[in-house]
Amino acid sequence: MTSYRVTARRAGEWWALEVPDLPGVFSQAKRLDKADEAAREAIAVMLDVETEDVEVTIEPVLPPEAVRAIKAAERAEKAAEDARKAAQKAMQDAAATLTESLSQRDAGRVLGVSFQRVSQLLRARPTTASPKTTVKATKAGRPRPGHDERSGRQKRPQRGRELSG
Repeated sequence: MTSYRVTARRAGEWWALEVPDLPGVFSQAKRLDKADEAAREAIAVMLDVETEDVEVTIEPVLPPEAVRAIKAAERAEKAAEDARKAAQKAMQDAAATLTESLSQRDAGRVLGVSFQRVSQLLRARPTTASPKTTVKATKAGRPRPGHDERSGRQKRPQRGRELSG
């Protein structure tokens, strides 16, 4: 399959399509979503091949003010994503700090979120071993009853019947 770059320039109400690698191959489309098909057909006719054997990449040529507006929108989207990540990290840190001395329900109430959201924030937080975590999971160096020593989580009761030998 052969691939061609196609430039699309606005000409009135139409997009004028040109294939720089194939001089003399031109087409037009009313909308950009139709430009792919129109360009592939024009190239296929010129090269006497099937349209399925032609692949195109449409590159719209836009006025400088449109390019500037698009770049500004992309920068704003990036800034919004960075702010969202910073807010997520701050909420994770706040949830972790609050749950050192409060229940998840109380931490949720203080943060204005559900206790389930507090749990999600804590699970999504990158884990680092800290002395507080170790102290919280043990008492005087002994594991708390009903807790798994490795994970610090509540052990689940065994299900099923025990078989006697």
